[in-house]
Amino acid sequence: MSEQKLILVVDDDPDLVEAVSMKLEAKNYRVAKAYDGVEAMDRINEEKPALVILDVMMPRKNGWDVCEEIKNNEGLKDIAVVLLTAVADSVKTTSYTHHDGKTTLADDYIPKPIDLDELMEIVSDHCG
Repeated sequence: MSEQKLILVVDDDPDLVEAVSMKLEAKNYRVAKAYDGVEAMDRINEEKPALVILDVMMPRKNGWDVCEEIKNNEGLKDIAVVLLTAVADSVKTTSYTHHDGKTTLADDYIPKPIDLDELMEIVSDHCG
């Protein structure tokens, strides 16, 4: 394998960040971590990851806004973004739905609770 691809995992749930990070590292990816949208943008601008696994509902800046910032920035728009959220399954009155996830600028979408094997397939599709 050539140079390890860097993947940024962003979620306000530290346990989920660790579980996803361990799975990615086992597949020989380098991992960076962030726990809210503002921290995510700082890491993205500093490290230019190949892919961002991005929670939607987070403090300080949500995943929709982070995704839009990435995709509307000429220097960042080629970074793949995979959105993940539990909202559509657990909150019926919200505007966040699976449909919304598919119509954002994100490259892919996976609902929570996430299937780590399915997530690894998505990562592999985008990062090789």
